[in-house]
Amino acid sequence: MESISRRSLLALPFAYGASSLGAQVKRPNILYIMTDDHATQAISCYGSKINQTPHLDRLASSGMRMDRVFATNSICTPSRATILTGKYSHMNGVPVFNRFDGGQQTVAKLLQQAGYYTAMVGKWHLGSNPTGFDYWNILPGQGVYNNPTLYDKDGSETHKGYATDIIADISIDVLKNRPKDKPFFMMSHHKAPHREWTPSEKYRKMFENKRIPEPANLRDDHAGRTDAIKEQRQSVFRDMTRNDLKLKPPPGLAGPELRKWLQTKPTEVETEIDGVKKTLTGKELEDWKYQRYMQDYLGCVQSVDDNVGRMLDWLDANGLKDNTVVIYSSDQGFFLGEHGMYDKRFMYEESLRMPFLVRWPAGIKPGSTSTAIGINCDFAPTFLDLAGQPVPKDMQGRSFVPVWKGNKPRDWRTAMYYRYYHDPGDHNTRAHYGIRTDRHKLIYFWKKDQWECYDLVADPHEMRNIYDDPKAQKTVAALKQQLAQLKKEVKDDDQFANEQPKESSYVQAPPPKKR
Repeated sequence: MESISRRSLLALPFAYGASSLGAQVKRPNILYIMTDDHATQAISCYGSKINQTPHLDRLASSGMRMDRVFATNSICTPSRATILTGKYSHMNGVPVFNRFDGGQQTVAKLLQQAGYYTAMVGKWHLGSNPTGFDYWNILPGQGVYNNPTLYDKDGSETHKGYATDIIADISIDVLKNRPKDKPFFMMSHHKAPHREWTPSEKYRKMFENKRIPEPANLRDDHAGRTDAIKEQRQSVFRDMTRNDLKLKPPPGLAGPELRKWLQTKPTEVETEIDGVKKTLTGKELEDWKYQRYMQDYLGCVQSVDDNVGRMLDWLDANGLKDNTVVIYSSDQGFFLGEHGMYDKRFMYEESLRMPFLVRWPAGIKPGSTSTAIGINCDFAPTFLDLAGQPVPKDMQGRSFVPVWKGNKPRDWRTAMYYRYYHDPGDHNTRAHYGIRTDRHKLIYFWKKDQWECYDLVADPHEMRNIYDDPKAQKTVAALKQQLAQLKKEVKDDDQFANEQPKESSYVQAPPPKKR
């Protein structure tokens, strides 16, 4: 929205090299670690009641935990495009799972032009090959958890082992072999903990007998809400497949028959409890499905935490701690049974909210927290600000740097705009847009012409839709006006409202193997 001023640069705790100021001192390295679908409620420094993440907690205790960072379109490919471009989906051309045009301006290109060594490792998921990176090595489409194939400009290679470990291994090797006369910008992106949630064997065993506490609204009956939440197909109880639940297929199944069996949503499951075989149905099956889901999901998260720790240890051991900004985030949030759901997409808090942890010894007081409203459009401007580079006027976010220093600008946003397009999509999630302020949330399901409104202070779990409450009508009217203004400010003219571009990123195939 605005370029970083000379005054804001001078306010930082060190000068920049190769910047508009002309200072010739060391610029910070930037390490951006991102996972796929990691919910804040599965990170202990965010108050998790279901797991412990000591290395992510370490990152927060030595830096800042941001509590209100949100995805502007809570789905994988669009979020990644927004992070690269600093623009909303309707401006960067990626509203759903369509191919990203790598010819457009990205933060990687701008940092590369500014003299940074740029690298991208792991999950890319944009349907086209990376541009603006001196080095890249990525998973094809979603990739797989075990023995994954990654490819670069020279071809593909299959690696033996677990994807989260391998992506961290490659990331560390790239940093070891980087040119030492340049600052680096690295994006290290994990597949985990994306569906189908396959943990390493170590953590499968660790969680297999653990009882995970259920969220209070796991059995939300969706009373008083719009048709959208009742029509969705991302229910833990109804929509998880045999593949999701890691059920063992009968012997002899192969090809289409095996795929059909794995994609079936079971209404009964044969299992063994305390040495006794039992067929689960009804509430017993629902309870079992939730536990199975969470045991696998949390096992995936544990490997992520380990490997974040490995990368922090490597930076610290190699004298890079003080001059490296380390950021941990996810491409969006995720439902861990809240409202009875898994996946993301909806504008409800668990899906909308992104974890965001940052360590920067030169600029952030250890143990800091922030409630400033941030969006993923802000990531690219932040990276540029750290590098002492101007933020292009067509980027729609602004730098977090002043917030990190404890100097949130007076004109910082008080609300954020959200829009989700993929309707019907894989989970029959209805298209919607809306506004989230410090206290309220207003959501419009435009294809159904239905509304929801929540008071996030009185109702933090979004269980009571107050849209038709007579006492809330002044609030609703004000939110509608504010929503219309935000929609106008971000230049959303509904160009993708009824369009479903061809999906490509899930079927992206790797090139031939390296010789």
